Amino acid sequence: MRRGGPSVLGIVLAGGEGKRLMPLTADRAKPAVTFGGTYRLVDFVLSNLVNADILRICVLTQYKSHSLDRHITTTWRMSSLLGNYVTPVPAQQRLGPRWYLGSADAILQSLNLIYDEQPEYVAVFGADHVYRMDPRQMLAQHIDSGAGVTVAGIRVPRAESPSFGVITPGSDGRTVDRFLEKPADPPGLADDPDRVFASMGNYIFTTKTLIEALQRDAEDEKSVHDMGGSLLPMLTERGEAQLYDFSTNHVPGETSRDQGYWRDVGTLDAYYEAHMDLIAERPAFNLYNRSWPIYTHSTQLSPARFNAGGIASESIISAGCLIRGQVTRSVLSPDVRVDPGAVVQGSVLHDNVHIGRGAIVRGAILDKNVEVPPGATIGVNPGRDAELYTVSKAGVIALGKGQQVPQ
Repeated sequence: MRRGGPSVLGIVLAGGEGKRLMPLTADRAKPAVTFGGTYRLVDFVLSNLVNADILRICVLTQYKSHSLDRHITTTWRMSSLLGNYVTPVPAQQRLGPRWYLGSADAILQSLNLIYDEQPEYVAVFGADHVYRMDPRQMLAQHIDSGAGVTVAGIRVPRAESPSFGVITPGSDGRTVDRFLEKPADPPGLADDPDRVFASMGNYIFTTKTLIEALQRDAEDEKSVHDMGGSLLPMLTERGEAQLYDFSTNHVPGETSRDQGYWRDVGTLDAYYEAHMDLIAERPAFNLYNRSWPIYTHSTQLSPARFNAGGIASESIISAGCLIRGQVTRSVLSPDVRVDPGAVVQGSVLHDNVHIGRGAIVRGAILDKNVEVPPGATIGVNPGRDAELYTVSKAGVIALGKGQQVPQ
């Protein structure tokens, strides 16, 4: 935080493997996956923290972290003169020759970062969600309440409970009565029985509480050493956990449509749907809010170009793209080429994808460097697609980095 305010260290948990996003995570960590044309998933949490003047941030990495490490070190350069930094921290094995056992163990093995900074509070945030949030408002509630930990929650349908940590608030609406990790059939909310509070994976700890909880958890041989599976239930039982209702958070420049927007893009279907949220006339998530920008690395490329009758509608077209075919309801990353006669509909194309002359791509996610030969089709023959590619439950077709497409 700025001089005169409370001292806060940001810790971003970015070691997730992201198995449900395969094949996009076959060659990179989940937080390094491209989103919205030019961003990486990690850019959203880092932008939220930096916009809120939390300017000392450690990003804990582990799984296939090279592209993530490179992105952070080349993009997120803070003022060293002021002592600010965003730095990737690989698994250090400070407690022995082992990798992280869980998200709580990741912080336990990185306690030297907290001891070095000696902050009053620690903001522990996940690295792979799409949203805008001002963490200062959550921090203010945490300080006022005197809680040991405050967890951000968002209302979701009760049917989605098995995908989240579920928070049951007490009669005051803030004290956490129960914290259940991915329950099959939790009780609904008192004022809305068909919905529950899902944990967003964002926590603010009083530093002393965090250190003591990590040490107790490390001594518990039955623990899974996870934030949601271990630490939050422990602190809930001790009466030290509070809920922060994300719907009360406001950022400058928000619209009535995108206020409170949050998406866990942990599956191919969720990842695809979040992209479709970007391209409407009134987008569910507005990338163009300059009052609370999402930062990323900008490469030096020429503007997008349209030739030979090429057209695009209801789409995001990044720099360096050459469009000579038809693109509708799609998101294109830099350097994508769409040749004459080619059709791209409802798709997400990552860097340097080439759609050959007369090819058709529908309802697909193509990772970088995929070459679609002239006349080839994706999303036209479901049976053939299922044999050749990864197909999600909702029918989204996904091709991995550089995957071959037959003629």
